[in-house]
Amino acid sequence: MAMAISSSSLLVAPSCQFHSQFTLRSSSLFASPPLHHAFSFRPIKCKSPLRPLAMRRSSKATVVTGQSWTTSVLDSKTPVLVEFYASWCGPCQMVHRVIDEIAAEYEGKVKCYVLNADKDPQITEEYDIKAVPIVVLFKNGEKCESVVGTMPKEFYVAAIERVLSSSS
Repeated sequence: MAMAISSSSLLVAPSCQFHSQFTLRSSSLFASPPLHHAFSFRPIKCKSPLRPLAMRRSSKATVVTGQSWTTSVLDSKTPVLVEFYASWCGPCQMVHRVIDEIAAEYEGKVKCYVLNADKDPQITEEYDIKAVPIVVLFKNGEKCESVVGTMPKEFYVAAIERVLSSSS
């Protein structure tokens, strides 16, 4: 059973992540072939005060790249937490907030970094990172703990405490 919508435009709700709106234009949602010509997207100008504030949000976790990996992570005398993320990953944004809190709480005890897995594939391959978000803890240049996926803050804190209390 097909249902046609005859209105000239539909408003698609904005994603919380992108704060943008699009207008969907079509004479019917179930247009006859060629289907790829049935829709066109046109951005609607949106003057949301939320987006500039989100872009200016400072992070307690420092960005690490393939170029700075050895000096920042492997040669560190302090335990290191690295969040592997991707810019398109929604759950990664939730983990960012938790890592920022942890970076502030463990300042001086643990160094916190974030690494864009898409921009540094050689690092992700070396540590066998198959999905994001993943948080990996290093001590004396060695991988000690990892937390895969979006977890409550307590999971990350427990892993940090295990690394801090280990004697190696």
